[in-house]
Amino acid sequence: MKTSQPAAGKERILEGLAAAPGIAVGIAHRHEHGQVHVPEYRIPSSRIDDELSRFQLAASQAGRQVDDLLHKAKKLPSAAAEEMGYLLEAYLQMLKGSRLVRGVEARIKQERINAESAVMREIGEIVEGLAAVDDSYLAARAADISEVGSRLIRALNKSAWRPFEQLNKNSAVLADELSPADTALLDPKLVLGLATEAGGMESHTAIMARSLGIPSVLGVSGLLDGLRGGETVIIDGGLGQVIINPSASTLSAYRALRAQHLRIRRQLEGLASLPAVTRDGETISLMANIELPGEVDGVLSAGAMGVGLLRSEFLFMNRSDLPNEEEQYQALAGIVKAMKGRPVTIRTLDAGSEKLPDLDSPGLNPALGLRAIRLSLKHPELLEPQLTACLRAGAHGPIRILLPMVMTVGEVTSVREAMTRIAKKLKRKRVPIADPLPPLGIMIEIPGAAITADALAAHADFFAIGTNDLTMYTLAIDRSDEQVASLYNPLHPAVLRMIQFATEAALRARIPVSVCGEMAGEARLTGLLLGLGIRELSMAPIHLGRVKQRIRAMNLSGAIRRARSIMDQVDSARISALIDSFNDETDAKS
Repeated sequence: MKTSQPAAGKERILEGLAAAPGIAVGIAHRHEHGQVHVPEYRIPSSRIDDELSRFQLAASQAGRQVDDLLHKAKKLPSAAAEEMGYLLEAYLQMLKGSRLVRGVEARIKQERINAESAVMREIGEIVEGLAAVDDSYLAARAADISEVGSRLIRALNKSAWRPFEQLNKNSAVLADELSPADTALLDPKLVLGLATEAGGMESHTAIMARSLGIPSVLGVSGLLDGLRGGETVIIDGGLGQVIINPSASTLSAYRALRAQHLRIRRQLEGLASLPAVTRDGETISLMANIELPGEVDGVLSAGAMGVGLLRSEFLFMNRSDLPNEEEQYQALAGIVKAMKGRPVTIRTLDAGSEKLPDLDSPGLNPALGLRAIRLSLKHPELLEPQLTACLRAGAHGPIRILLPMVMTVGEVTSVREAMTRIAKKLKRKRVPIADPLPPLGIMIEIPGAAITADALAAHADFFAIGTNDLTMYTLAIDRSDEQVASLYNPLHPAVLRMIQFATEAALRARIPVSVCGEMAGEARLTGLLLGLGIRELSMAPIHLGRVKQRIRAMNLSGAIRRARSIMDQVDSARISALIDSFNDETDAKS
């Protein structure tokens, strides 16, 4: 039965999850996950040998990756391990002197083309030959050959390659899904908006989009059905709507709405130089979360007092090896210098081994497995270069080091011992480092840490409450799963009690405590967080203006009273109503 396609040129309104605020009116750029984008160019005769060497190196690297997968596959149940073993062995054979490899080398020599183009042409010819034979087994082999070709091209492109380098200005990227690494490659100067079929509002991809200030809607069913590149698209990141081929009246209304949003943004930008002080005189520290070095200018222009969370994963993205100490130092030092004396909180690697080369299997559930500080402590080759780079970067300005997914006191003391040992070694070598050693803090993002926060506070220099993961782990909700994303609720009483417990433990121990999760950037929740005792909030720079506006309009004493009332509630709906009524009262008085 044929699937009906949307009528060409007819306005379509699709619903999804409002992942990043703002309105975009742009031209559709269709991007399908896994597409291989290949540069094509001729090479001079003098570079043929170099290009052959480059291809051979890529084939060896792809072979090592497949070999690693083969090793991991042996841990699967027996039937699956056997089936996967046959497939991966076939991949290995194709990467070692097969017709594919010989054909690519011949094309580089004879046609004088780059290796990526030679791979695609050779694969195309082989697949076309297999497709001419009506045989399901051979059709499956064609898919295998295409997969090996994709691996070769990814190995050839390495980290310098960018899948969105062909984007035009005013693009609206529409995709089946985007990884956080893909999203990090989007240039906000070219991309006005983003929409995907997969993903949840609190996924890391959504967080990345908010960080970049790109209006986004995720979890849009049927987004790519009948979509053609070049069509006009409206992305409403506030309502969670995507409008394809808008009518003239819809387009006119949204252009007026977008102009209004831009006016409000300019008003908020005017607050950048003003302090975040409540009406009754309490100063609140507003910091910024950043994913990439290029965001520093936005942090400074937004008036942030510093970087409350630097996610260091950018150092490990889009590469087939681990960054060395010098690479990490150069990147981190550049950010510290650019912040011009404002503090930078550097979080150590918060990823699982499934995203890094040549490390252990992450287990059946990576979110609950070997990741974050657990992974770093098991692999000193991950932790020590990062700590060394942080200490060296600290010679250029104030920094703090933040440990993700901490669960026990022993994890904190192990890292502190490693940091002290590394510092002594650097001092003996007369390498400039942070002096005194930077504060060592922990993320409170799993229930085990929140419940034992009083014990952890005795060994940590500061707390940063990560409300995204804390909510996910407390409620057992996978925030990236669109099927249950609507159940993700940071106002659930259990989540609020975790935040309250951790905050009060930090205050008793007289250590700083901040919120750096998505709740910090939600102006609607600012009064609640301040009322619970939080005095430092860290968020995507785009949210700083609205949060500061809310702080300057409220009385802290009123926020404390309202927070006490909220913490007596057991129903999320009632909690939400009390928050909104407090904000309405604040607005009426301001």
